[in-house]
Amino acid sequence: MDVSFSGILSYIEGVARDSLAKGECTPEDLCFSLQETLFAMLVETTERAMAHVGSKEVLIVGGVGCNVRLQEMMGKMAEERGGMVYATDERFCIDNGIMIAQAGMLAYQTGYTTPLEETTCTQRFRTDQVYVAWRD
Repeated sequence: MDVSFSGILSYIEGVARDSLAKGECTPEDLCFSLQETLFAMLVETTERAMAHVGSKEVLIVGGVGCNVRLQEMMGKMAEERGGMVYATDERFCIDNGIMIAQAGMLAYQTGYTTPLEETTCTQRFRTDQVYVAWRD
């Protein structure tokens, strides 16, 4: 379920100057189109993940979770699947802290702990490479 936006962002950076200079679009049009495309990618990936794990719930967290349009798009997808979307309060959408806290709480409740001296943070940590006891 990996998603990378580097290709589309590189493309937009390359095309934007020329398109804007020629008046083919406005900055607002360009930004809106980019947002809709990226959000559609996120919704599709989320729908695939829901099907893969048999879930009917989506929790939107992180900075982008504040975006009402993303919440609307996720909500429509979840509704079509008979599910629900939960978006955290803006106070908790600054980063993925709430997601990390939830995963930590579930791990702790299943008896999984890590001594502080062995605890590390890895920015590119792959969640599919860790055993998730609370799903069993």
